[in-house]
Amino acid sequence: MEHDLSPATLAELRRPRPYPAVSVLTPTHRREPDNAQDRVRLRNVVAAAKKQLEDDPAVTRERRAEVCRELDRALAEVDLTHAEDGMAIFAAPGEHQVWTLARSVPERVVLSDTFLTRNLVAAQAAERPFWVLSVAADRVKLWSGGVDRVVEEHLGGFPLDRPAEDFDPERQERIGDAPSTFRDEGTRRFLRDADTAMAGILRTRPRPLYVTGPEPALSLFTEAGTLAAGAVLVPHGGLAHGTPEAVWQAVRQVLDDEARGSVEAVARELDAARGRKDFAAGVDELWESAHTGRVRLLAVEENFKVTMRDDGEHLLPALDGDLDAREDIVDEIVEQCLETGADVRFVPDGALGDVEGIAGVLRY
Repeated sequence: MEHDLSPATLAELRRPRPYPAVSVLTPTHRREPDNAQDRVRLRNVVAAAKKQLEDDPAVTRERRAEVCRELDRALAEVDLTHAEDGMAIFAAPGEHQVWTLARSVPERVVLSDTFLTRNLVAAQAAERPFWVLSVAADRVKLWSGGVDRVVEEHLGGFPLDRPAEDFDPERQERIGDAPSTFRDEGTRRFLRDADTAMAGILRTRPRPLYVTGPEPALSLFTEAGTLAAGAVLVPHGGLAHGTPEAVWQAVRQVLDDEARGSVEAVARELDAARGRKDFAAGVDELWESAHTGRVRLLAVEENFKVTMRDDGEHLLPALDGDLDAREDIVDEIVEQCLETGADVRFVPDGALGDVEGIAGVLRY
């Protein structure tokens, strides 16, 4: 199952396909007892997708059989033990993908010539992904982080292990080559290589970077490369050989402090926008502003969801299941704002005070 939505991956998902490109979305659950229903619900929504293919006169029998086979293959790959809050299955002739999302999605089936990506984009923005690089004299390990976890990432050559012939601290101490491995030129070269490898990853998958290590390692990493100037340094040794939970605990307090500061900064910007008359609030107003590219900053409460319908001029409240209902209108606004270069921030529920769930600062 896929989780990391890089810009290149998103561009590939948005590429036009031969009709029909099928998008199947369903909410899932991380824990018992709620997750007991997930497997049955997933099978039912895939069955609904097959029925929709069967009923569509624009889909030939051969094409329908091919896409149904891809749906079955995707279903066989689903591992609900690693489910999060939502799941997306994409199937088209000759291909399929399964995505797990850290944000709930409405249950739906969409047949089109592209895959439905707005829920993936909103989930990625809500998760606030980041990188953690754990450095030591003999190993550098890369971790991918999200809302409540980190996982080791095998990407760009990571983990990097220093060749044995280039790293023998016992011999160095015995013959007096170096009183400290972090003053050794071999260590400097090793950490410079790690810096270069990480820079390559950041060019294609930009995220905030946190670097952990003992103080001497962080000092040498700063001297040897260029990334430390734009990273957050977290003094904590042992994590290059540590567990995901140990890394998460090491960076968690830093992340919590940053999140509190970000919420306070958003509140200040929204208050200032009220005084300048470039403040917007509510789904209808922000939906229109998002589609005209006017939103500079969008703030969304983490669990804010609302179902609306479009009457041609405005968004009006609707019920889930209505034929013209847009159950993921918030995700649509988020995606559109990101497309036009807005800064999108997810804040805790209730952080926007008297505003119902969503607010923004306009460009003009």
